[in-house]
Amino acid sequence: MKLVSWNVNGLRACLRKGGGDYLRSCDADIICLQEVRALPHEVDLELPGYQLFWNPAPRRGYSGTAIFSRLAPRTVYPGLGQEELDTEGRVLTAEYDDCTVVTVYTPNVQRELTRLDLRQLQWDPGFLKYCRRLEKTRPVIFCGDLNVSHREIDLANPGPNRGNAGFTDQEREGFDKVLKAGFIDTFRYFESGGGHYTWWSNRKGVRERNIGWRLDYFLVSGVLGSRLLRAGIRAEVLGSDHCPITLEIT
Repeated sequence: MKLVSWNVNGLRACLRKGGGDYLRSCDADIICLQEVRALPHEVDLELPGYQLFWNPAPRRGYSGTAIFSRLAPRTVYPGLGQEELDTEGRVLTAEYDDCTVVTVYTPNVQRELTRLDLRQLQWDPGFLKYCRRLEKTRPVIFCGDLNVSHREIDLANPGPNRGNAGFTDQEREGFDKVLKAGFIDTFRYFESGGGHYTWWSNRKGVRERNIGWRLDYFLVSGVLGSRLLRAGIRAEVLGSDHCPITLEIT
């Protein structure tokens, strides 16, 4: 089974920039998107063979997630089941026969760290609790823009960015708790080296010089470790300020 995750930074804009070519050619069984920023009827996208599921945000042009699947899920449902966290379309879950797939767009704490308390005290523990509850039924694969670089190796300039959004101690500790709960960072399962990023700012020349951050992840329940085949970062794919990431599993 092959999965793709991509923060498209506005699906309509991504398609105008050629992102549809990748979506049509990636040969994924399941495509998970974040920050779609559109309602289904606003998106002109033909993906023969896929069922398209959406969780758009009530606020127009903001946030939102989607799952496009060639495999027929048992059920698909939005949100975490926590009203205070389910107002921005950030989570969409698809249950399959032998695993559950979750696409997630984790809240950014913002430049002035105005949402750090939300992230640390509500979102991170709430999302982990949700995934652990799902694990009681079947193994979990969750993916998306987690809006954190976990280790210094996961961003090009860790020193100047320490304490900034995406690299605060609190956000990194939240990721630590996910790993301590038994989930596997699939890219680091295969790759221990640096220089691998999934997001670059729009400043001129930044992406070309690979001055980036690894913000996008596939994490899986520990029981799936023996089934992992490969995990990748498709930095050459354009259309968004993030690039797609991939996971293959037996």
